[in-house]
Amino acid sequence: MRDASLRGTAADWPLAAHAQPPARSRKALSHEKALSYEIDRESDLVASGLGIAVVWKPSRGEVMKIVVVGGTGLIGSRVVEKLKQKGHEAIAATPNTGVNTITGEGLKEAMAGAQVVIDLANSPSFEDKAVLEFFQTSGRNLLAAEAAAGVRHHVALSIVGIDRSDNGYFRAKVAQEKLIEASGIPHTIIRSTQFLEFLGAIAASSSDGKVVRISPGLFQPIAADDVAAIVADVALAAPRNGIIEIAGPERAPFNEIVARYLKAVGDPREVVSDHEARYFGGRVEERSLVPLGEARVGRIGLDEWLRRSRAAA
Repeated sequence: MRDASLRGTAADWPLAAHAQPPARSRKALSHEKALSYEIDRESDLVASGLGIAVVWKPSRGEVMKIVVVGGTGLIGSRVVEKLKQKGHEAIAATPNTGVNTITGEGLKEAMAGAQVVIDLANSPSFEDKAVLEFFQTSGRNLLAAEAAAGVRHHVALSIVGIDRSDNGYFRAKVAQEKLIEASGIPHTIIRSTQFLEFLGAIAASSSDGKVVRISPGLFQPIAADDVAAIVADVALAAPRNGIIEIAGPERAPFNEIVARYLKAVGDPREVVSDHEARYFGGRVEERSLVPLGEARVGRIGLDEWLRRSRAAA
């Protein structure tokens, strides 16, 4: 069940007001009075046989230690900044800061006292076998360290459409998600559409001389600033124990968005609509790369992102 919960405090729901939390949760709530709990309707989590589950939720004003794996990258650096602005202790965990999710180095120390972990780590190689090994090894090591430290919320950034497109990187992200779901750690998986910041690289990878061949399938790219803002918000909320999807405010054919981008940056290459064009080796159907249902939508469209990019240059 991905997102069929009734969210609110016990007082918000008549049934919940009379339900007693399970013994373990009552102890946690009495020990940490600042914590509140939310009511979820989950078939596999029940309290008093009523289908009520108790979920940890940070209280307003609570200062948390939040470990951001990959916290110096495109999204991670922005997330760390936003969390610090909100008064939290945000730790950028990367090999350069002494935390390595592949070797396990520094994980125990980084997790000590952490309430939330945000996994934004990315593979240095996109080769099918290497990327799968990276996400499986990194995921197992990180989740084991979180379980040992009693981390209360695991947040991971994934990709919209990974279960609808056949390429090695997407298959590796599916494997990562399965590890999270099987870990038993309260979690939220955020599936994002592609980033506006990657349009240049997408055009480069699809170039054939002076021609750029791009699928006409729908595309809804999102700005890194919007991604970071949503990731930070999710990290400060209660675990969803499921998947949410996020996307940019504009949806249009993939080839049209790339053509707009190239024209805006003065790139003379011609963009050709090609139904057979692949995206990182995978075939692109009409809706392969966009949310099929409800999604949280960012605020920054292509034109605004271009304006900001020029201003920052």
